[in-house]
Amino acid sequence: MRQTTSNSPRNNKNKPSSNLKMTGSVRVRVIRTLLAIQNGQSLSSVLDPLLNSLHEGDKGFAHALLLTTLRQWYALERLLDSLADNPIDEKEVRTTIQVGLTQLLYLQVADHAAIHETVEAAKEIEFAHATGLVNAILRKVAKNPSKFRKKCDKKHSLPNWLAYQLKQDWSAEYDDLMQGLRQPAPMFLRVNSAVTDVSSYQQSLVDADISADLVEITSAFQLPNQQQTTKVNTSVLRLEQTTAVSGLPSFAEGVVSIQDMYAQLAAPLINQAFINKVSTESNVDDLQILDACAAPGGKLAHWLELLTTDSQSPLFHVKHTDANDTNDSTDQKYSIKLTAIDNEAPRITRIYENLERLNLEQSEQVKLDIVCADATRWQGANRQADNNAPVFDAILLDAPCTATGVIRRHPDISILRTEEDVEQTARLQAEILDNLWPQLKVGGYLLYITCSILKQENVEQIQEFMRHHTDASAIEFTADCNWGIAQDVGRQCLPIDSDSGDGFYYALLHKKA
Repeated sequence: MRQTTSNSPRNNKNKPSSNLKMTGSVRVRVIRTLLAIQNGQSLSSVLDPLLNSLHEGDKGFAHALLLTTLRQWYALERLLDSLADNPIDEKEVRTTIQVGLTQLLYLQVADHAAIHETVEAAKEIEFAHATGLVNAILRKVAKNPSKFRKKCDKKHSLPNWLAYQLKQDWSAEYDDLMQGLRQPAPMFLRVNSAVTDVSSYQQSLVDADISADLVEITSAFQLPNQQQTTKVNTSVLRLEQTTAVSGLPSFAEGVVSIQDMYAQLAAPLINQAFINKVSTESNVDDLQILDACAAPGGKLAHWLELLTTDSQSPLFHVKHTDANDTNDSTDQKYSIKLTAIDNEAPRITRIYENLERLNLEQSEQVKLDIVCADATRWQGANRQADNNAPVFDAILLDAPCTATGVIRRHPDISILRTEEDVEQTARLQAEILDNLWPQLKVGGYLLYITCSILKQENVEQIQEFMRHHTDASAIEFTADCNWGIAQDVGRQCLPIDSDSGDGFYYALLHKKA
């Protein structure tokens, strides 16, 4: 999906952690997992070891305890500081108490069980000297949990630097955003259009006793050389309850994928822009398109699904009218080369695995080339041949970002990210844009996406880019869009509504002559 900065969770995931010992009670294992995250491990790297170490009946509680504690982390920290007579410096003790507070305030665990088991956990992790403190604080909270829950919920549960920046960026939406980031995210499905349609798969869910709502998303924008507004409709399924992948009908057969509703906008947007470029040009050679920072391949797979759904697509059969004879037109057929790059070899493996499950590895219409490369330096074939010619008709850039828009799904982000990460990531984004833009043909389109909700990585990044690239023009998203908030350039989705998707930013750029 994205390249990432060196201190991101993705690059920390293979680090060994001395705290990650999967022995002891469920609460002990959750505490050790939280300590590993505080030491730099990502949730994605420690969650499976935790769950795989437990009996089936304990997995649900452990998952809820871990994720809820992370989502409420900073609010619980502030509450803990207000309850303690003296500062608590030992990370292990603080984490143990916060796990106890989560049980009392958010998981409705019986008082005696939450307090007793958490005190015992302190002993198991060899902090018996703190059991009196753990017991006293938890008993105080248990006497009036509603009071302390209100205190916890009153403000945000983010590091102060991030909350301050979001207040600056989104003052009108700030209060709702702070509460939205503390909630679990819905589960969305993308139906493989190369195999079946959304309504048929929704019926398959009904047959499996899985309830899902159909969400229709409309994107609308004004493309060059088009008198009418271009509209793109995307159909998404939202599950009423999170369901294990193994329980989804025909998942293993590649009929459906899990993908956030706003992430599902990417492929249809760039594909429609690509179609527009091809259909308005009289002289078109074989076509080349690029998915930059492609791993783990969700948006790449979606683009391939769209490209291979219908062999009669305008991309393969485009009618061009002779300028001297309006009644004479020719039907040209094109081949398409889709290049996908990512800078991490293990994640390239994930791309292949996902495409294999979806039966999208190769097709007659599209030649796929997957390359492990750094998007800040990589050059397409023509430029490698030293003729310096632009290569691509369309580029999908799912740019590296701080991923603040997906905190609901990955609450460890709020612990692992720093202010310095934002600056570092913004510089990396600019380097990638500067490298890829010269490789885009005149008349081509670049779709810039992040899953960040920080303007420095989004609208401000694109505004700065356009100041230095006068051949870039922004395609305006019109008021017919039923998603996101209009920005000076592009649109921003915020994870506020408990039924809606994650935080994504979209900007569609056109390269002028």
